[in-house]
Formats: sequence, C-alpha cells, structure tokens
Amino acid sequence: MAFEHKVKALPFAYGSQKGISELTDKRHHDTHYAGYVAKRNEVEQKLAAADRTKANANFSEFGELKRKETFNASGQILHELYWDVLGGDGTLDPNSAIGKAIVEEFGSFENWKADMVATAKASTGWAILCLDPSDGRLHNYLCDSHNIGAVWGAIPLLAIDVFEHAYYGDYGPDRAKYIEAYLSNVDWKKVGGLKFQAHAAHFGKK
Repeated sequence: MAFEHKVKALPFAYGSQKGISELTDKRHHDTHYAGYVAKRNEVEQKLAAADRTKANANFSEFGELKRKETFNASGQILHELYWDVLGGDGTLDPNSAIGKAIVEEFGSFENWKADMVATAKASTGWAILCLDPSDGRLHNYLCDSHNIGAVWGAIPLLAIDVFEHAYYGDYGPDRAKYIEAYLSNVDWKKVGGLKFQAHAAHFGKK
C-alpha cells in the first residue's frame, strides 16, 4: 500500500526572506514543490499495481516509474531542506560545532562560501553542503538534477536550488545575486543542528 506524502507548510511567511519575493515563494512552494509531492504519491500508487514481469531496460512502465520515483522523492526532500535552514542572517559563529567544521575543512568561512557559490553557479540543479561518511568530511556537492549527482550516504545539511524557477522571477539571469540573497538568509544554528551534531560526533567532527 502506497504511503501518502504531505506538503509541508513554508516554515516562514511568504516574502519574509531578504531578496526573495512573496510571488517567488508562492510559485516555488505551492506549485513546484507541491508538484513533486503530488507526483511522488502518484508514482508510488502506480508502482503498487505495476506489472513487474514486463520490466525492461530499454523501456517499461515499471522502469520509468522507478526513475521518476527517485526524481520526485529527491525533489521533495531537497526543497524541504532548502527552506528549513532559512530564517537567519547568514552569519556563522566560528566557535560553533558547524563553524569549526567549516573552518577545519575549507580554511575559513569565506573559502567555504566561495566554493559553494562556484558550485551553485556551475550546477543546473542544486548545490548541497553535505557531511560525507566515506571520509568524515564536509563537501559542497553538485547535483544537476534532484536524483543525479548525489553521493550515497552523504548527509545533506544545506541545499541551494538553482533551477530557474527559484530565482528568475526576482533576478532574471543574475543567478549570482540570487545565491547571495539565499545565503544571507541562512540560519547556521539550523544547519548545525541535531542532524549535524549526531552525525558529526560519529565521524569525529566535534
């Protein structure tokens, strides 16, 4: 029996983040994100009844459903993370656990930011700060699509959506200005919250 995923409310008022308009928030959350949740539910319902005996790598209904399963599931999860870490002023406390980990890995917050901005400019989909259990290090990973570029087991801590729907209404083609606006709203206490602390302790990031 398929599980029914629910659209989560935006964790702040529409248009309350600096440099991101109410209209963009409404379109991004109510149309794009909600669409991934709806399609994830639709895919899972169809998978429950799909004919697995006809599975084929060239083409099969089952195969296409499985591809869209990960696309829509990842789209839902990344969008929820995208908004969950907002509500701050972009300032990182260098003495916090996440601040120390950033400095240890990148040399300084400024170096981390330069790397994240470059990753977000180069990607067609997402730039994601992750804690990777394979080496116990922080990485800014590039994902060209929701389900393309992810590293198995990596714990996503912060995700910047750079698909055009996230910024074109406010900035047109000026992606760099949007990235700066997004980062100026990050609440680093949320980024370095319980999820980071639980995994960082295990991988030696304290």
